Order: sequence, then C-alpha cells, then structure tokens
Amino acid sequence: MKELAERLSHEIEGEVLFDAFSRGRYSTDASIYQIRPAGVVVPRRFSDVEATLALAREHDVPITGRGGGTGQCGQTINRGIVIDFSKHLNGIREMDVENRRAVVEPGLVLDDLNRQLKPHGLWFPVDVSTASRATIGGMTANNSCGSRSIRYGMMREHVHSVEALLADGTRATFGPVDRADTLRNEQTALQRLFRDMLALGAREADEIAARWPQTYRHVAGYNIDAMVPNGPTNNMATLLVGSEGTLALSESIEIKLSPTLDTKALGICHFPSFREAMEAVQHIVTLDPVAVELVDENMIRLARDIAIFRDTVNQFVKGEPEALLLVEFAEPDQEENLRRLAALHDLMADLGFRWDDPGKKDGGVIDAPDPAFQARIWNVRTQGLNIMMSMKDDAKPLAFIEDCAVHLPDLPDFTARLNDVFARNGTSATWYAHASVGLLHVRPVLNLKQEAGVKALRGIAEEAFDIVAEYKGSHSGEHGDGIIRSEFHEKMLGSRLVRAFEEVKQRFDPDGVLNPNRIVHPPKMDDRTLMRYPPDYAHVPRETVFDWGAWPAGLHGAVEMCNNNGACRKLAGGAMCPSYRATRNERDLTRGRANTLRLALTGQLGPDAFTSDEMMETMKLCVSCKACKRECPMSVDMAKMKIEVLAARAEKYGVGLRDRLVAELPRYAPWLSKAPFLANARDTLPGAAWLSEKLLGLSANRRLPRWRSDVFREPNGAMDADVLFFADTFNRYFEPDNARAAVEVLRATDIRLGFPQTAGRPLCCGRTYLSAGMTDRAKAEMQRTAEAIRPTIEAGGAVVGLEPSCVLTFRDEAPRLISNWNAEMGARVMLLEEFLAEHFANGGTVPAFGPIGETALLHGHCHQKAADVMGPVQRVLAQVPGLEVKPIESSCCGMAGAFGYQAETYDVSQQMGELSLLPAVRAASDDAFIVADGTSCRHQIGDGSHREAVHVAQILHRALKAGGTASHGNA
Repeated sequence: MKELAERLSHEIEGEVLFDAFSRGRYSTDASIYQIRPAGVVVPRRFSDVEATLALAREHDVPITGRGGGTGQCGQTINRGIVIDFSKHLNGIREMDVENRRAVVEPGLVLDDLNRQLKPHGLWFPVDVSTASRATIGGMTANNSCGSRSIRYGMMREHVHSVEALLADGTRATFGPVDRADTLRNEQTALQRLFRDMLALGAREADEIAARWPQTYRHVAGYNIDAMVPNGPTNNMATLLVGSEGTLALSESIEIKLSPTLDTKALGICHFPSFREAMEAVQHIVTLDPVAVELVDENMIRLARDIAIFRDTVNQFVKGEPEALLLVEFAEPDQEENLRRLAALHDLMADLGFRWDDPGKKDGGVIDAPDPAFQARIWNVRTQGLNIMMSMKDDAKPLAFIEDCAVHLPDLPDFTARLNDVFARNGTSATWYAHASVGLLHVRPVLNLKQEAGVKALRGIAEEAFDIVAEYKGSHSGEHGDGIIRSEFHEKMLGSRLVRAFEEVKQRFDPDGVLNPNRIVHPPKMDDRTLMRYPPDYAHVPRETVFDWGAWPAGLHGAVEMCNNNGACRKLAGGAMCPSYRATRNERDLTRGRANTLRLALTGQLGPDAFTSDEMMETMKLCVSCKACKRECPMSVDMAKMKIEVLAARAEKYGVGLRDRLVAELPRYAPWLSKAPFLANARDTLPGAAWLSEKLLGLSANRRLPRWRSDVFREPNGAMDADVLFFADTFNRYFEPDNARAAVEVLRATDIRLGFPQTAGRPLCCGRTYLSAGMTDRAKAEMQRTAEAIRPTIEAGGAVVGLEPSCVLTFRDEAPRLISNWNAEMGARVMLLEEFLAEHFANGGTVPAFGPIGETALLHGHCHQKAADVMGPVQRVLAQVPGLEVKPIESSCCGMAGAFGYQAETYDVSQQMGELSLLPAVRAASDDAFIVADGTSCRHQIGDGSHREAVHVAQILHRALKAGGTASHGNA
C-alpha cells in the first residue's frame, strides 16, 4: 500500500492517512465490528474522491464512504480505503426556500443543516436521534428514519435527486425519469443502466408484491420496489437511498424540506407493565400524533444514574413504571394540540389508566406543554442508545435485532415472544424507540468477549428473524443491513429477490470496488475475526495513576465504555469536544482518542504504543476540559486518561524543560514574585518572547501572565473558623485583587472566616503537576493540603477557593489519588459562588449589595460546567440589584492552562476561542461586564477581544462597595 499512499499524496489536496494509528481509528463504527482499512482519505474537494477512486481501481483496492461513523451494522468499515466526507464536503450548495428544496454535500451534519434552515422556517424532518453528528450522505446511504416518521416517512421520501460517482468513474445524475422514454433510450451507458433497472423492477413486480414487507418501516436490501411500474415516472435516486455506498458515491443530494414544527404538546403515558404499553400503541396512533416513542424501565433506571439526565427524568417520570410512551402532537394550531392532549388523557382512562381513580390501573399521562421541558425530555429519548450502553459490565445491550418492525396489532405478542427467546438464551433486553411504526430498538444484553455470548448472538438472531418473517414484518426497519443483517435477507424476502439484489450490484459495480460484501455476498454476522473483540482479544496489564476500580477491567474497562456512537462529534451546544470542533479531525475527538487507547492497551498498535509519540500526537489537542466526563453518556473521562498517558511518558522519558517550568510554578512562585520586573522581562525586553519560543516553545504571539509584587498573603486565622479561604497559585501571585475581593465579600456575611495554616510555602492543589504527568508530586501537594484543611471539613466546615481547576481538583482527581481523601470531603471544597449560594439558601446573611450595572455576560470555566456548578454563579449574581446575567453558550475558551501558550497549539487555541466565546464578547455592549472565573479564560478573552474579563468575586466586591457594606474582621 506504500505506493498507493504516495501516489494519493501527490495527486489529491486532501489528507492521506495510512499510518497504523489512523487506520485503527477508522476500523470501528458504532457496531460490534472492527475491520482495519488499508488507509484513510479525507478529501478537500470532490475531485479528490474521483482521483482516489481511480487510483483504488488501478491498485485493486475497494472504497468505503463514511460520514459520522455512527452506523450500527458495520456499513462504514471495510478493508481498502475509507473516504471521510465529513470534514470538508459539508456545505449547502443551493437553497430554494420557496420550493422547499436544498442541494447539500454528503458530509453535512443534520443539526448543522437545520440550524441554517431555521431562520427560513424550514427543517429537514428525518429527525434521527444522532442528528448532532449524522451526515446527510450517511442518512441517504442508510435510508434513515426518525422519531416522527409516522408523519414524515423515511429518507427515500425526501431525496429528490443525487449527483453521484459510479464505480467506473462516471459522474451521473439520479432523479425522476420518464419510464417509457428511459426504456426506449439506449444512447448512453447511464441510460442503459436506468433501462436495466426499470426492466428489473417490471420483471420482479409480482415477487415484490408477494414478498416485500408492508410495514411502516423497511430498509432491507436495495429499493427495487421503486423500480416497479407505478405511473409515468420513477425516481432513480431512490435506488441509491439505502444502498450503503455499494452502488455509487454521492457528490450532492437534493432534498425536500418541510415547515418547522413551531407548536407542540407532549404527553408522557405511564404504564405499569410493558405489554400494556405495547397494546396501547395501536389506539394512541388514532389520535394522529407525530411521534409515539417508547422508553422502558431499564432506560429510566440508567438515565437516573447519569448526571446530565437525572433531574429531567425525575420531573417527567412518576413512580416506577415499566414503560413510558412519549406522545407528541404538532399541529399548527396549539389549541388543537392541547385538545389532542386532552383526548390522550381520555383515551388512557378508557384503556384503564388513571392515577386519580382507584378503579383504574396505576398509570396515566404527565403533560409537558412547555417547549424547554419538551426539549429536555426528547434529549433523554434521543440519547437512548448511549444511556443503554452505560452499563459498566462486559455484557452490553447489543444492536443486531434492534431493527425489527411489525404491524401494530402484532406488537404485543411479538415483544412477548422475543422476551421468551431472550429468557431461553439466558439473558434479558432493553427496549426503546419508535412504537408508532411498530419498530422497537430491542437490545439483548450479551458479552461478546466470550464464545457463549457470540453463540447466543447467532441463536437469538435466527429465532427473532423467524418470528419477524411469521408476522410478515421486516428485520431491517431503520439502521440498515451492513454485516449484521445482510445474510438474513433470503429468510425474509426469498432467494429470487436476493438474486435480484445481486444483479443490481453486478450491474452497477461489476468489479466490487464500492463497499464490497454489504447487502449482497455478506460474511457471517457472528464471524469473530471481524468483531471488535476477536478470539485473541486481551488487554495488557499496566500500573495506573488513578483508581479505576469502578470498572471491572480498570482503565481498560473505562476506555471500552466508548461505544463509538459519536455524541462527542456535536458541533454546537454543551462543551464537548472543543478540539474536534476546531479541527474536525477524528484523531482530535473523544471517540478517536478512546479508540486509540483501546487499541494500544490491547497490543494492537505495537508493544510501546501507549507511550509512543503517535499517542502523544493523539492526546496533544485534548485540553482536559472534562466535558466528556459530563456530556458523554458513557462518562468517558478523557482528562484522566490523558494524565495516565502523560505519567507513563514522564516515567519513561522524563519531563521536558517547558513542562517542568509549568509544573513547578507553585514551588518557585514565592521566590520569583520577589522580583516581578525580572519575571516579566520575557514580555518587556525586545526579542525575549521570540527567544522563549525558540528555546521553550512558548508562543511569541501570547503574553504570559503578569507577576505582581503585592501578592496575596493570609493573615493569621483561627483554625476553629467555619470557613477556610484557600488561595490558589494564580490568584495569589498574578491576580491577588481577586483573592482580596473574595475575602471582603466573605467577611460581609455572618461566617467565621479563617485561613489554612502551614509551615513554609503556601498550599497547592497539585494541578500543574498533573498537567505534566508528574503525579507523585501532585499527590504530595494534595496530601499536604488535605492534612491542613481536613480538620475544618471534619468539623462540618467548608473550604472556599476561586480558581475552578484548582478547587475542583479536590472533588475530582484527589479522591482517586490520595487514600485519606474521599468524595464527601471533596464536596466541601467549594468555589466562592457555590459556598455563597448554599449559605444564602440556608438563611445566611446576604450582604447589602448595591447596583453596579445592567448586564453581565457569563462564561463558564470548563471544569465548572463539567462539575455542574454554573447554577450557583447565576444565583449569586442574581443578588446584585438590576444586574441581568446572560450565560455565553460556549465550549472551551481555548487557553486551557498552558495549552494556549504553547507554540505548537497556539493556532488551535485561537480557533477554539473563535468558535463562539470571542465573537460573543466582541458583540457585547461596552458597558457590559464580562465575567469568567477561570484565570486562563480571562486571559484568552483579554488577548482575543481586548475586553477585560473579571472574576465573579470582583463583581460581588463592587456591588458590596456600591451597597456601602463595610468589612469587618472576624477572621
């Protein structure tokens, strides 16, 4: 493959990735399979795709197209070359608002498309649960559906035409054609292809009528039913929809749009038993909802254990139901929606479910008329797959029969019979998804690391698909065929239609260049050599820094929690994953890093992969924001995993000078602060910044924090105080006014304030050492601080600090690093605003704050967001009279400690800031406060917008002075 890689590098503008680490990252999707490609191409323009296909044909290497890599059946992994369309080929080429049409590139993400359509009152209504990362090309290749398909149908109904590249390199337009003219016309190869497909449809019309499932959902095989005579025209594009990239590669897709659903009402129907929910569906659909979605008791239980979902679930779930049905109405008239919601209550009562009637069963409807509440509920439902996969054991709910669709009257018996199948195979299953169309995503819980689990996989699949065939349903109702279901087509459709599928593939791609062995001529679905856990799968034991005991397999088990569903690929909302948002590289993504770690920990990337330069390149742009820990439903904690890599590298190779300077800052700061003119010389002497970049790798484009001579020093404080004030290194030596302001605010309350007492230099959280992998030093610093503050905490007091990354270290890392510290103790080390919010809520004295301005834009430090402590900031600032607080919807600011100062990461740091934070700050009015608790955040805002950002302590202190409250010395 070396020659092919070299030729590609010379002939295309895009990226050519044939190294082992890149190939490993693209060897998996969200399925159970793993197939290492020969290489990866990330095209910059479609001509790169053409050139890649030509060279691949010349070298007899197949091609597989890929969008978000979220396929659950193994469609987007294969041998040969994988082409990633998502990074560059993701634009809107045309938008016709009047006629509700758009022409888009295949790599465009659905949510990104809908964000651009929203101002025009339009959306693309195939609303898949993976909308934050699913691409239109992938959805087309998969014939995707969505929660509202009972109203809007499937992808095939919304694709008007496709500009595509055929296997022989021919560009072709697939769209509506006149049937009679096409059958007569044979002037070009493309016309002859169309003629043959229409002739095949006519020939197989009777067999299709007899065997084709008539369920709401069916995506198995090729859509040859669209080639059957049915009026004067046929849409040839429909043949490409659902073809999984086996017939052509899309260049652009013309799609049909719909008006947005601006008015909605949602009812959450509760059922004491699963079967009763299934029996109710056929009655509920008579009310003409746009969606009826199932949530089972397993999903409810697991969601309650995930921080980002817990509060929402507790608001819309009453009691302990076995099943919920989310029923949505979305008519233009909201009064009509509310009437239908009332009718839903009546229907449920008629079916025997009403809480307030002792004669009825324990069930009923919870109303959700508020759009914001509806959005939170739907977010829980759309994250159903990830929630189900949050089980920490090796046995997971697996996708292989999750696409079965049957007619609604058959749904109760069908689900009951499947439960019997699971019981006979010694397992149970989780259920969720599209009850309205008779398709439930059922996932049996199996361990594919064991032969018994693989055997059960085959046994359950065969029995389940037999039952589906008996009910004249479809075993492939939404997620496609890939490896997992292609071999079962003959069971459902018969040998004649399977031979017709083979004929289609042969006619389009006689040499098998495009994604071979999918849909036709598939491998066995239980071939372990194709699985993520092959027979020889085993992890290499290694010592770890953190305690990973919450996972049965330790660090390796924590890494394996990544299910590849790609929630980290979202481009807006929340904070995850900032480096991916800046670069759009699979490498710079939580999923990409987790895959790399898993392959390294199992020896699949070589014996020294874990400490290799390639691994460091993988981790280089991880800013340790911890957003993945909170926002990934699997809670993949990449920040700690990066520390494991850094520690292993430090042990093997030592720590470089720049990293050591950053790490040792708390040790030399007391001495350097005595000569601030010398410490600041790097930014005052001509040429010094340039020299620091050449010698240390500190970007000359970035000014370093300014040392102060008037450092913060603690007065002698009584150790029996209620609260200890912990001054971190940054606010002590660089911004001491913040510490002084915080002390003034705390003294204006009714607490007894003290300060930790220690011999020698000030206390430290150890954070800077963690960032360099110097974990022994980090532990020593944490231990020293823990010993100083433990007596106050054990006495029921609290410790208050200012810098989120420092304070929250005691809540996150410390309990897994030092033995005499636990999470309960860590919870009492609090940010200033956390403590004040708690203190005020418990009846403590609120200082007499005065008005200081009208608006404050609030940017949250990543660790504040990850620890879910942004609420207290807003509650405390609400105590300032007349001040309106507006949170900035932003990801990481991009500075991230030393990250923004490094020459090699400076550009990406700037890109992260420009994603949303810096534009929002520049757009703010001149008299608005910019509030940011993080030292790094304030520096990024200052450098990138030339606006001063201040700590919340400064805002409170100004309000304190405006209120005329005098400080009093109760230390």
